[in-house]
Amino acid sequence: MRKKNSRRTLAAVLFSSAVALASAGGVAAAAAPEVAAAATIQNDVFWKDTSGNPIYSQGGGVLKVSGTYYWYGAKYNGAVNYYNNPGGGKNGDTSLSAITIYSSTDLATWKFEGNALTGSELSGGWVGRIGVARNPNTGKYVLVSQLDSGLVFATSSTPNGRFTRAGTQSSISGVSTGMSGDQSVFTDDDGKAYLIYSNKSGRSHLYVSALRASDYLQVEPAKNVYNSSAGGREGNIMFKYNGTYYFCSSDLHGWNASHTYCISAKNIMGPYSAEFVLQGTDADFSHVTQTGLAFTVTGSQGSFVMFGGDRWSDFAGNGIGYNDWVPVTFSGTTPVFHSLSQWTVDAAAGTWAVGRGNNHVLNPSAEADRVAQNDLAGWTISGGTVNGNKQGGHTGRWAFAQSSSSAYNASRYQNISLPNGTYTLSAWVKSSGGQKKATIFAKNFGSSELSASISQALGSWTKVTVPNIAVTNGSIQVGVFSDANAGNWVNVDDFSLVQTGS
Repeated sequence: MRKKNSRRTLAAVLFSSAVALASAGGVAAAAAPEVAAAATIQNDVFWKDTSGNPIYSQGGGVLKVSGTYYWYGAKYNGAVNYYNNPGGGKNGDTSLSAITIYSSTDLATWKFEGNALTGSELSGGWVGRIGVARNPNTGKYVLVSQLDSGLVFATSSTPNGRFTRAGTQSSISGVSTGMSGDQSVFTDDDGKAYLIYSNKSGRSHLYVSALRASDYLQVEPAKNVYNSSAGGREGNIMFKYNGTYYFCSSDLHGWNASHTYCISAKNIMGPYSAEFVLQGTDADFSHVTQTGLAFTVTGSQGSFVMFGGDRWSDFAGNGIGYNDWVPVTFSGTTPVFHSLSQWTVDAAAGTWAVGRGNNHVLNPSAEADRVAQNDLAGWTISGGTVNGNKQGGHTGRWAFAQSSSSAYNASRYQNISLPNGTYTLSAWVKSSGGQKKATIFAKNFGSSELSASISQALGSWTKVTVPNIAVTNGSIQVGVFSDANAGNWVNVDDFSLVQTGS
């Protein structure tokens, strides 16, 4: 069970570290002004390209060429099915349609460039964890991907062209089980490219391998940089900031969300530090994602790391959207993850800001924890085990629940630090009705408590709203409360707390 009230909220991190972030080249989001060049990144939705079509890119990587970012990833047939019917729940169709290519100059709007390779060209089962690097000797862009139990390599003369298969590899020397489990491609400042990965089967060993310098068409012998004693690690990524390498991974949770675990070093081959949880990923398990990709955004006014989280909603059924991207900044050498549903980015300036439409509630849909339990990430409870999570949410798999065969008094709440202003709180509710009192509430914001009653019978998901919450003390507590009779119950999903006025 996690400690209650142990986390620091996003806004608290931003406020307390604003000076440190600015001096380190990061941007304190709460204080950063909106600028005309900024583009909006909206998470928790299905992303679309510039033609209005769904973006299908999972388990991939990003390569910057001149001023353009190229994003490579997998289009799975199951992703198409889930997009068309997310209410139908998760599916097991991991067959590959294509490895896709998208391009962007602002990191928010993406143009579909075409397919690098199709599923039929690869003729395999599982294809994923795709990365691309440019080899300085051949001038070719080299794609590296998992293919069944090995690796496949492909090349192209341009970053957005068709790729041609150029070889496979069935084992990597020095790996405990012979081959990578999860992986990504990292290109260092000097142009050298590496595979960042854990071992197949168990995934408790973490490795760094150079790609063969002559052509990048082979993975060189492995350097074992860390061994986890707390379970396997997957979704392995790397980013570099101010000369320090950060090797980050997720729990071995399959398609589900996870904390992000990191080790750091001054040399890419180590020695690496002890493992630590990336600050800001505890309260909603990395914005309900798994580590997917990372790259540094450097501009004329600052820099930050872009963290691309794979949500895997098609295979996990844990919500809307396949990709959620958020900024990572630094307080000294400590990386800080900012869990945001909406934010703006100015790629040319290397700056970012919290979006006006950001949902300030963390783990708002009860999707982070992945298993049935009472104490959920980001939330505090009173009343004990009458609180829980329940399968069958308004969106995704899970919802918050309060119920008991005996009379009870219970609440689930979250304390949030945020800028002063006017906010609207909303949630989706089902209720048995008949409670002495049951509410969605907001309090401790500098004025008297505001709430909406949910003690009436609500047999289908109903949106409940608490408007005009004037926050004057930089904080708020939101949640659900029940003073209930035996047999009464409420289910709540998709909390939202959005600023509506300054």
